[in-house]
Amino acid sequence: MALMITSQCINCDVCEPECPNQAIYFGEQIYEIDPHKCTECVGHFGEPQCVQVCPVQCIPVNPDVVESQSELMNKYHRLMA
Repeated sequence: MALMITSQCINCDVCEPECPNQAIYFGEQIYEIDPHKCTECVGHFGEPQCVQVCPVQCIPVNPDVVESQSELMNKYHRLMA
């Protein structure tokens, strides 16, 4: 599953540089995550780095983008090609 950033985001800027896939970007009001690029850090790290650094814990799993570990790994390989 891809991750998402909720409206509780305080725009602290710590998540965006941590994303190895450059999936995090500043949206109209808060940071957002491109689900087509988010692999939950599969292929890079054992845990999502944005979740680890978020001071307000506003980065849950996106229920609209359900993917298995193998699908996330395939996405990682596609993004790294």
